Amino acid sequence: MDWYQTLFELIDMRSFSNLWFWIVLAVTWSTASHWVLGVPYDMVLRARRQGDQAEVDLEDMVRINVNRLLFIAQVSGLWILGFGCFGLTMLVLLGFVYGMEFAQAVFLLAFPLSLIGLLSLSTARLIQAEESGGERLRRRLTRHRLYTQIIGMVSIFVTAIWGMYQNVALGPLGG
Repeated sequence: MDWYQTLFELIDMRSFSNLWFWIVLAVTWSTASHWVLGVPYDMVLRARRQGDQAEVDLEDMVRINVNRLLFIAQVSGLWILGFGCFGLTMLVLLGFVYGMEFAQAVFLLAFPLSLIGLLSLSTARLIQAEESGGERLRRRLTRHRLYTQIIGMVSIFVTAIWGMYQNVALGPLGG
């Protein structure tokens, strides 16, 4: 048995029947809902409970991440959008037209995360435009986290339904 065959047995390209895919899916959405605009959500909770320096730290961290995100969007936003659309289109074609299960799995991870990226950009613009601070900033970040969790729940549900369909339709050996 060569290393190539061993590697592909460990990283099964039948994604929906592979435990690693479901672990990646859970960790991805857990991480996405914990980091709100690049700020860990526990900082929002700490600022709400303690105020003072925790509030200043939160506002500084959000200001830095909002400015960074908006700068990246302004400088190279169209290129990122173009490459992102190209990548998602390629995954759709490979996955759903040509039946490549690995591409389906990556698309079902990447597409909702691209929606989170657009949501983050929109939230960053709102925070900068209204110069949010204090309670208003915490509410905006909490709302962003809620929307992220809703997108994540829908994504996990759709992925689970599609994965179950693939496993039932294709069987354990892939056809």
